[in-house]
Amino acid sequence: MSQSIQEVQNEIIEEFSMLDGDMEMTIGYVMELGETLEPLEEEQKTDDNIVKGCQSKVWLDAKPNGDKIHFKADSNTAITKGLVSILVRILSDRTPQEIVDADLFFIDKVGLNRFIGTQRSNGLGAMIKQMKIYGLAYTAKAN
Repeated sequence: MSQSIQEVQNEIIEEFSMLDGDMEMTIGYVMELGETLEPLEEEQKTDDNIVKGCQSKVWLDAKPNGDKIHFKADSNTAITKGLVSILVRILSDRTPQEIVDADLFFIDKVGLNRFIGTQRSNGLGAMIKQMKIYGLAYTAKAN
């Protein structure tokens, strides 16, 4: 049985809590997480897959996988790649409805915005919005 969106977020909150709010360690950990992302093929790095509203380049690819959506992502900066990897970990391989309904509370609980600054926070918001748009699109397709 796979974990719920809430359980995955609680796991992430726990991982970050071990860093005791240390700025350098937190940013380092976010960058490490980015290295765990499933690689995105070059041909998926298209303008269609670029997340609008991010300062860095972020590519997000969504493919149906049964009744779920599988996300793959990449970025040209290590921190942003780490951030998108967290979202992929939480939202990939979920039903469109789960993605649309997801309440992503981990950002506040971890205090991520303190570490990543306003522009990256806006970019993180844009990535979440894009994933939810994919969820809505797949919901519409299914109905």
